[in-house]
Amino acid sequence: MAPFTRLGLQIPSFTYGRPGGEVPELFERVAAIATTAESSGFDSLWVMDHFFQIPLVGREDEPMFEAYTLLGALAARTRHARLGAMVTGVTYRNPAVLAKQVTALDVISGGRAVLGIGAAWYEREHEGLGVDFPPLGERFARLEEALVICRAMFSADSSTFEGRYYQVHEAPNRPRPVQGGGPPILIGGSGERRTLRLVAEHGDACNLFGDAATVGHKLDVLARHCEAVGRDPATITKTRLGTLVIGATAAEADRKVRDLAARRGVDEAVVRAMVTAGDPEAVVGEIAPFFEAGLDGLVFNLPDAEDLDTVSLAGATLAGAFGTLGQKT
Repeated sequence: MAPFTRLGLQIPSFTYGRPGGEVPELFERVAAIATTAESSGFDSLWVMDHFFQIPLVGREDEPMFEAYTLLGALAARTRHARLGAMVTGVTYRNPAVLAKQVTALDVISGGRAVLGIGAAWYEREHEGLGVDFPPLGERFARLEEALVICRAMFSADSSTFEGRYYQVHEAPNRPRPVQGGGPPILIGGSGERRTLRLVAEHGDACNLFGDAATVGHKLDVLARHCEAVGRDPATITKTRLGTLVIGATAAEADRKVRDLAARRGVDEAVVRAMVTAGDPEAVVGEIAPFFEAGLDGLVFNLPDAEDLDTVSLAGATLAGAFGTLGQKT
């Protein structure tokens, strides 16, 4: 499978700096971000699969959309960009039901859905919603069964699976996905022993974290897992998720970093260590090593995505420097 994204925008927050978090016409604001991103050079759009806002992004009581409802709505507003959750927690949904949801997204979007999935991690959210949060080993075992089930539901007329945690009995999946073989499956996480092995065995894509050197190391580990199972790592789309603070000038970017640190109640140095920040030239310089390390694409979130000019600047800067899908520079 050829890489399906070069430049992605993740939308992890729906607060936009408003006291109390409530924003009139909230979905229209999100839709405007998505359409602006698509028109400015981003070729994929992502949302978090969380029901409460997570630490370091915002307060727990801030607005959060259910991921697949939002993605379906964005499918009707966009035309070209891939759409997915970065990433779905395996614990939140029965995997056969999840396959139906992602298939519906694929049909609604005309073949643009991606299934992003991982082992889940946010225990507080599970506790609050009354969702079981089993130990890590069980969550990974569930993830592996879910990958098998979703692949079968995407590709077969009828699916049967008897696992330890999930069972599917002659389950049809109609309408069929638009994409041949179904939406690509992206597995989130960087764990070297289990996660990257699952990528080699079951995934069409992976999403990593860390600096360029760390990413390069993870890609080497993935290549070894691929060799062990007889797979070409070039058939896996490899991305990294990060935060981008971009300004038209260095001074504007510095102000945005200070504002972000103040909003999140942390030192400016902490923010700078966690984000890519600067004017367009500086941002391009910081990002280039990730592609040199072997990534196929990058996914960014923008803390000030409500400013559509910033979304346009980010898209134009990244697409101009690194090309778009099918046009890698």
